[in-house]
Amino acid sequence: MSALIHPTAVIDSHAELHPTVRVEPYAVIGNKVKIGANTIVGSHAIIDGLTEIGADNQIFPGAAIGLEPQDLKYKGANSCVTIGDRNRIREYVTINRATDEGEATVLGNDNLLMAYSHIGHNCIIGNEVIIANSVAIAGHVSIDSMAVISGVLGIHQFVHIGRMAMVGGMSRISRDVPPYMLVEGNPARVRSLNLTGLRRRGFSNTEIRELKKAFSCLYLQGMSLPEAISNADFESNNQHIQHLRNFLLESSSKGRRGLILGKK
Repeated sequence: MSALIHPTAVIDSHAELHPTVRVEPYAVIGNKVKIGANTIVGSHAIIDGLTEIGADNQIFPGAAIGLEPQDLKYKGANSCVTIGDRNRIREYVTINRATDEGEATVLGNDNLLMAYSHIGHNCIIGNEVIIANSVAIAGHVSIDSMAVISGVLGIHQFVHIGRMAMVGGMSRISRDVPPYMLVEGNPARVRSLNLTGLRRRGFSNTEIRELKKAFSCLYLQGMSLPEAISNADFESNNQHIQHLRNFLLESSSKGRRGLILGKK
């Protein structure tokens, strides 16, 4: 046995672990698991199912990854979990595999999932996302890159949270959260632009000013969504304005849960 694998760890002989993977005491790794270079699997963690984990991840004690989805429709399908590189998955995080054959629950790169957070079946999480303690994310949720999800909140199934959005703690998220916005409350409301986040990400004064104009159209001037989207302030060549516009159009399309409203 490798010097990096504790003798009390239980690892199926068919699991594929890079020689640099470290496995701490009493961890359990199933037969269909693949783990990339320099990843650390903490004590008492369980990794099972068709699960592929990239390089340089740190999985803390008690995490459970790749187990069956908490979905009554699940009938034993050969679904999977795919995790990228450099993620920190803290204590007792749960990441369930997808429900149907060939589907995946996906976690990108450079994410921080704090203790006791839950990623439901078929979720798609981008890159550099922060999910704080005790966040419960239902199935089929998409969270785009660089979003920040504060602690002790729930996200309804099929919700889409946009790039660089920030969701305040103890909120109830039942509709889509547009990119670049700050959302909080129960029921949740869009309160403002996520200005601190935008500045930290290097947005220029011009880019922020144009996003402020778009925010005003959406939430301060009493326009309907189609009126706001057709406003001249959404005709900018600013890539972030165009990204916001595309998100709004997608979210307002038939079959979607719709957008979280603005503050009253």
